[in-house]
Amino acid sequence: MKFFVNFLSGFRIVAAFLIIPTLMFQWYWCSLILFVLAAASDWFDGFLARKYDVCTKLGGVIDHIGDKLLVANTLIMLAVMMPVWFVVVPTIIMIARELYISGLREFLGTQKMEMPVPHDRFSLGKVKTACQMITITAFLALFTFSRFITPETISRTYLITLNTLSQIGIIGMWTSLVFSIWSATQYTRTFVSKINKLK
Repeated sequence: MKFFVNFLSGFRIVAAFLIIPTLMFQWYWCSLILFVLAAASDWFDGFLARKYDVCTKLGGVIDHIGDKLLVANTLIMLAVMMPVWFVVVPTIIMIARELYISGLREFLGTQKMEMPVPHDRFSLGKVKTACQMITITAFLALFTFSRFITPETISRTYLITLNTLSQIGIIGMWTSLVFSIWSATQYTRTFVSKINKLK
């Protein structure tokens, strides 16, 4: 079971890089299916690891890397495909946030300390990741279904569906940004408290 759990985490890393060519060549169906499967594996491997008590430090690292790569790679590709401020700006800030948190973790690592995930009532990081995955899924679905618009297939319902996906994507992008910044403040407080203990 431990191997299977780590395999699911490793699958997300592979999927994170496969997403790039599928979007470059406009294989949107492939991108959508690949991303949904990878996003689902994020929940599934965590569930199995807890249920069968096979949580390991290596598995946690692979899981963390897989999540970050999947979201970051796809967001960057979406920003390239949709070079508008309300997509590009939150993408840049969210990726900068990940680099910032990684920097804090790296510094604490030099001090033989760990950066635990903050748990103030609920994990903002997990909420942020869930929002990002919903947002990306909505945009990928928008690209996928937009390719099937023809004079024969276009209808009011079809247009409403596309508009709804677009709105979910845009609102989700900025909601993700809010949770990204909010969770970053939690990590910062944790970092400061640990640094104060070194004094």
